Amino acid sequence: MSFEYKINEPVTTDQFVALLKASTLGDRRPIEDRECMEGMIANSNLTVTAWHKNQLIGIARSVTDFNYACYLSDLAVSLEYQKSGIGRRLQILTQEQLGPKCKLILIAAPAANQYYEHIGFDHNPRCWVLERRSSISS
Repeated sequence: MSFEYKINEPVTTDQFVALLKASTLGDRRPIEDRECMEGMIANSNLTVTAWHKNQLIGIARSVTDFNYACYLSDLAVSLEYQKSGIGRRLQILTQEQLGPKCKLILIAAPAANQYYEHIGFDHNPRCWVLERRSSISS
């Protein structure tokens, strides 16, 4: 099977949502909130996508300054195409777009921890999250 990979190829909100539903990531994203999904795809400044016969089958969606840090916010591959190297290739192509000192950072689903360690990521326990419904305390 041959796949086509594209850098910053326009992706519609419908394509993005359909891919998230077809992958395991749909369970952990607000796919029912169209405005949020539109903002997620529109405000990413680096997307690497995988296509098969004009169908979006994978995405690495990032926010980055290209020099110091790249937050890989979504890595999704349709279940039908998982375990065929697409996710790894999306990450390699993402890293190739970054400057030589730029770190690739992501938050993994618990079930994916072994995968990221296996492909070369270092675990960093210093991540902190402030949910939107929470406020910064004084």
